Amino acid sequence: MQHFALTIIGRDRPGIVSGTAEILYHLGCNIADSSSTILGGQFAMILILSHPEIDDLATIRQAFTELEEQGLSVFVRALKPGGEKRPQLPGEQCMISVYGSDKPGIVYRVAKKLSDHNINIVDLNTTLAGSEQRPIYVMMCESVLPQDMDSDDLKALMDKLSSEISVDITVRTITPVEL
Repeated sequence: MQHFALTIIGRDRPGIVSGTAEILYHLGCNIADSSSTILGGQFAMILILSHPEIDDLATIRQAFTELEEQGLSVFVRALKPGGEKRPQLPGEQCMISVYGSDKPGIVYRVAKKLSDHNINIVDLNTTLAGSEQRPIYVMMCESVLPQDMDSDDLKALMDKLSSEISVDITVRTITPVEL
């Protein structure tokens, strides 16, 4: 079975998710994984999908012509076998929360520190909160620690970084729940 990554970006409006889901339903595609959000005034969505018979990009691209004519950008990419599966990451999961005055470099410094210590970022969201006069930069970063590290080690790293870049950083362990 062929898997594809589908990305849709455009000015936010009601109906984008519905229109996308309808096209995929009529194609007979299965949505294996998805994420969507509004960034500024732009809607952004990425989906991992599969189809038991479609194995070419052109068929999927053609189905989205109408959405592109409505001002959305649609990108489709075929995945190599196994590219649709979430990797099994064996370490402890943590949520890193960052709050501070809005300034360049916050995402870079946090991401660089995590990368330098082989910590995998599995989800990252940022936003501006507060008022125009007092904007507060908020960053939420779900991460998986390498097996030789625990949340206390991460807290020590983030405490040091917090003082270096003058932001508040907290770390909490995420307890996975199996259903």
